[in-house]
Amino acid sequence: MTDKNGTLLFHNTMRIREGRLDEFQAAVVKAVDFVREHGPQLMVEVFIDAEAMVAHSFQLYADDESVLRHWELSDPYIREVMEHCTVERFEVFGHPGNRCGRAYTAQPANPSPPRSRHASPASPG
Repeated sequence: MTDKNGTLLFHNTMRIREGRLDEFQAAVVKAVDFVREHGPQLMVEVFIDAEAMVAHSFQLYADDESVLRHWELSDPYIREVMEHCTVERFEVFGHPGNRCGRAYTAQPANPSPPRSRHASPASPG
């Protein structure tokens, strides 16, 4: 098990806007390429269901500071992706600190607070 403000896993479910699939995919590729090279995430994966026009993004962070750093670095890429979708659901697994929660709700693309699961990862056995 990790400490109270340790590892965080984000699951973002996005609804792709009608007629924007190609633009959405291009923006996601650009954003993921950027964060894989420069971002503080331990892992990032995006799965796109083109038929259902839904995408799922999973991002793993070591701590709150890496989340805040990611948002600072990636803001232009996040905004470009958000031009082509809406957030249907945003889940946080782990225990984010107050700064992380306040920073999330302050972003214009995030009108409501994330649904936090507050589940801690099991320690290796």
